[in-house]
Amino acid sequence: MVKLGLAAAAAWSAPALAPIVPRVSATIGVPRRLPPGARGVALTFDDGPHPEGTPALLDLLAQAGAVATFFLIGEQVERWPDVAGRIAAEGHAIALHGYRHRNQLRIPPGALARDLDRGLDVIGQATGQRAELYRPPYGIFSPAGLALARRRGWRTLLWSRWGHDWRRSATGESIAVEATRELADGDVILLHDADHYNAPGSWRNTLAAMPRILDALEGLGLRTVTAQPAVSP
Repeated sequence: MVKLGLAAAAAWSAPALAPIVPRVSATIGVPRRLPPGARGVALTFDDGPHPEGTPALLDLLAQAGAVATFFLIGEQVERWPDVAGRIAAEGHAIALHGYRHRNQLRIPPGALARDLDRGLDVIGQATGQRAELYRPPYGIFSPAGLALARRRGWRTLLWSRWGHDWRRSATGESIAVEATRELADGDVILLHDADHYNAPGSWRNTLAAMPRILDALEGLGLRTVTAQPAVSP
């Protein structure tokens, strides 16, 4: 019985390793990169919108002529619907991150379904778009959450590069160096435009990193693209 219990626990938590173990993401069919042959790099931002961080980031992206994908949190969209609307109006991709920022492994399947449907509805009302791309908080899927995303017909996407910009110790330089290391066509960069669930003020470090990141992309001859449908990890 103990062995069976341990095996069940391992099976339940196994998809949670996908963000850090490429073999797991491949096994469960959740991409970390854009589709094979894709040209460009996808800048993705989680946890927003934020009343200061998101508008400042949008200004910066507009100046650079860059596009991004925003994985929005429903409870924050309710607080700042105009900011969410601006993201869509300026041509960036709208994606679902949930209604609340919670680890799927700690949510019963029924409650998770209600959370995601509520998030989808709130985001749609504010942006005028139906999100079809989904990434869970922390990049952690439960088996139930992964099955639910597939039943809803959402595309799922993790990331291949990140800057650990949510950490208190992060700096603009450290974020940029990590996020652009060995960057190539097809990469997906994970960053955050909000500090609702991170170190207070962490979005300021992300903004400080963005000019360096955009300069690195330009230097490598890489363009920014929104996250596209992914058919394989």
